[in-house]
Amino acid sequence: MTNVIEYDCWFQKRGLPKDAGDMPGFLENVVCEETGVIIENAAEELRLALDRCFDAARNSRKADEHTDGKRILLGTIDHLNAKHGFFLPKQKSEGFIIRSTGSTILIGGADEQGVLYGVYRFVRLLALGRFVFGVDIADAPASTLRMINHWDNLDGGVERGYSGRSLFFNDNRVEFDPARIRDYARLLASVGVNRISINNVNVRGAAKELISGKFLPKVAELADIFRPFGIRLMLSVNFGAPHAEIGTADPLDEGVAVWWRDRADLIYRYIPDLAGFLVKADSEHETGPFRYGRNHAEGANMLAKALAPHNGEVVWRCFVYNCVQDWRDASIDRARAAFDNFKPLDGQFDDNVILQIKHGPYDFQVREPVSPLFGALEKTRHVMELQITQEYTGQQIDLCFLPWMWSDVMKFDSGYGASAETAETGTIRAFLASGRIDGLAAVGNTGLDGNWTGHTLAQANLFGYGRLAWNPSLSPYEIADEWSRLTFPDDESVSRSVAKMLLDSYPTYQKYNAPFGVCFMVESGHHYGPNIEAYEFSKWGTYHRADANAIGVDRTPAGAGYTEQYAPKNAAMFADPATCPEELLLFFHRIPYNYVMKNGETLLQNIYDTHFEGYDEVNVMLDAWIGLKDRLSGAVFESVKARMERQLENAHQWRDVVNTYFFRHTGIGDKKGRKIYS
Repeated sequence: MTNVIEYDCWFQKRGLPKDAGDMPGFLENVVCEETGVIIENAAEELRLALDRCFDAARNSRKADEHTDGKRILLGTIDHLNAKHGFFLPKQKSEGFIIRSTGSTILIGGADEQGVLYGVYRFVRLLALGRFVFGVDIADAPASTLRMINHWDNLDGGVERGYSGRSLFFNDNRVEFDPARIRDYARLLASVGVNRISINNVNVRGAAKELISGKFLPKVAELADIFRPFGIRLMLSVNFGAPHAEIGTADPLDEGVAVWWRDRADLIYRYIPDLAGFLVKADSEHETGPFRYGRNHAEGANMLAKALAPHNGEVVWRCFVYNCVQDWRDASIDRARAAFDNFKPLDGQFDDNVILQIKHGPYDFQVREPVSPLFGALEKTRHVMELQITQEYTGQQIDLCFLPWMWSDVMKFDSGYGASAETAETGTIRAFLASGRIDGLAAVGNTGLDGNWTGHTLAQANLFGYGRLAWNPSLSPYEIADEWSRLTFPDDESVSRSVAKMLLDSYPTYQKYNAPFGVCFMVESGHHYGPNIEAYEFSKWGTYHRADANAIGVDRTPAGAGYTEQYAPKNAAMFADPATCPEELLLFFHRIPYNYVMKNGETLLQNIYDTHFEGYDEVNVMLDAWIGLKDRLSGAVFESVKARMERQLENAHQWRDVVNTYFFRHTGIGDKKGRKIYS
């Protein structure tokens, strides 16, 4: 029986592997000779992991309390080399070395953060049964910025949150359980996350005062908890905040610049290592520089200058588009907006401004192309934004393993050259490795639910994001295997079954959702479940324009011209239906229903087939989970089963609504004679 404690996520209790050999002797003696907030916490985290996960009773030693026997020695590489005569090679920032030599297991870091990450890697190797004596591992994160964005509101609600109320706020107060925040910091740091923004990018009402003396003392307490885990706080700010006091937020007004400088000085008195501000401006009715006739470089640079004396950075979201579009006007294409707004400003942003660009041109859809800004931006720092919370991918009711999609994004070749240090030319993962993209940010999926993520198996998405942010070359297979074995430790058949469910889940979800990249066939507002025309005549610019003959938007040079934003080879690929990836066919093209796809079936028949298949595959996943009943503790079995039963209902609805919609439009039935409603 696998007894999973959902709260503990991937830190489940287990014994040491049967072939652990002399490992217990090493675990009894952990030596850390250096002091520092993070490195001392690294030693404490190793102690906790050994005690909680492996029942390994041991002593923790500091300074010169050496033993002559077996030991685990923690330290920065410079210290270990200088004091002990090791010849450990230098590592890049936050990197580490794990090496076993005779009676010593070394965990050496390039810096304190590297020691902490080395500790977590050592614990993971032990848990997976992959630590072998004689090991010599060197590793470092691909990129410098690995951030979680919380969309938490001061009232305790969470925008697009499906895991309970906020970890940080309640009733318009900064309110939290310090022990739980420490546990959360551990989860994040264990997969390499090093920044966190705690409040919603839509900064409204009382949240505007989060950067005032009213709330900063409590925010500083949060920063104190995250700091030993190498995680720096960011705060989302309202660009228009000065208006309430001085009557304007014009970024070129000196009074506005002074207001922000004074506010930055105040914030850094409370939180000296604040990473900076996260800003949503001129987006979905939020105030921004456009309101004053200024551009986004002028707006971002004004804030950047206020933060520069404190080594702070501005992370500036590029989710800027016309959200009051007239559906009758086919000349406006929302997909073009980020490129049109920000590519002309390339090179005009200050060095401490980082643009945050959604991975696709729309809004975290089930399938959309990678934004053409990646590769096109050459002179401006930027990060890619993903969404862990499942706004459009099942809302932590439906199982949907997002590293499957993210891995595809990482492998996308932009068509632009990367660093000569990489073997690949212009993939996203090559850009991350070379520093051309500064890192990743992602909207988090956690809350006060007992299992953190609503759906216990959605923990895999949080874990997977951190692992991919650290190493964007990891495959979804590796991530699913790691997470499943760490979370379901006592029965290999259970962990294998769960890993298979994870890997099947994203292709299955894609099948029963909006077909072939068409996007936005969801209920308006809350975005769960099918509603084919909920956004078709709205102001949001999310149209598929289906009629009796065809569906999709022509984004080729003959239409909206969106394909021309890509590098030439990708522009040509996407503009031709014959070479366009079929999962994106309806994103780029208007296609008649009788168009014959690569499998020899028409577009319409493929729509029918995928939706029948998607529903059937959810049934298979549910049966697979039910088959584990006698191998799992009741709590985790029942909680996941309840979610998957709701997923089956959702897939059923998607299947019948989508198929009926197209049958009614075309009058053409399923050639296999399956039930479609009239």
